[in-house]
Amino acid sequence: MAERPAARRAAPATPPTDEVDASRMPFLAHLRELRDRVRNASIAFVIAFIGCYIFSTDIYDWLRVPLDDAWRSHKDVLGNTPLMNFKSVTEPFWVYLSVSLWAGIFAASPFIFHQLWQFIAPGLYKRERRIGIAFAATSALLFIAGGAFCYYFALEPMFTFLLGYAGSTLHPQLMMSEHLELSRNMMLAFGAVFELPLLILFLAGIGLVTHRSLWKFNRWFIVLAFIIGAILTPSPDPVAQVIMALPMVVLYNLSILGAFIVTRRRERAQAADGGPTPARDEDEDEDER
Repeated sequence: MAERPAARRAAPATPPTDEVDASRMPFLAHLRELRDRVRNASIAFVIAFIGCYIFSTDIYDWLRVPLDDAWRSHKDVLGNTPLMNFKSVTEPFWVYLSVSLWAGIFAASPFIFHQLWQFIAPGLYKRERRIGIAFAATSALLFIAGGAFCYYFALEPMFTFLLGYAGSTLHPQLMMSEHLELSRNMMLAFGAVFELPLLILFLAGIGLVTHRSLWKFNRWFIVLAFIIGAILTPSPDPVAQVIMALPMVVLYNLSILGAFIVTRRRERAQAADGGPTPARDEDEDEDER
């Protein structure tokens, strides 16, 4: 008996074999794969942690450079070299251990993310893999750029401002752990802030925002940037808040250009497919009238 055409049409479509792995691992195999990836990432972190602990004093001295330079700008009051103190005999050990921990995470992060990618990549399509690689690489570069901007352009002015309160009857007593915590939190905060362009491009890509709405919100974002700078900066001084707010405003306006490209591309694709025309902003209509 001949096969009916309707039966052929009712057959479910299968994804292309060149995009999705043909073999599907059972649940226990996924758990074993996850165990192996976590084990490899842990080994990489332990090796990086041990290597960073060997050079922990050099890493901490590198973190002290902005503070030392700021101290020398007040050498007529404070002297040439800052003296770092610790409150307990165990504090230097824990400080160097913390330095090694964070430096080890940073040094091992490429291998850790590679292991994570090796676990999730087989379940993705080719396009999703390309987007994932681009997203991860861009996010890492922006985070590093934010931390580097903080280290080279924000820490020294902040320390210079704060040490300006010193005088003949007021002398700072610097603590190792407090200096490390402040420098680390500042660099992490700047790294997070520099992820702003990636966030805005993602929102523009899914159609949640457009370059028109972003430009309308620009005046309010300037105020919001200073509020965020006051919240995220561990230091309460206005210098650190301004230094964080200004790059946020610049990054926001640069993101508008990226959102313009993404929005226009999506609108052209919708117009070519005969889709609905995107709604226009009220401000644009008023300007034309």
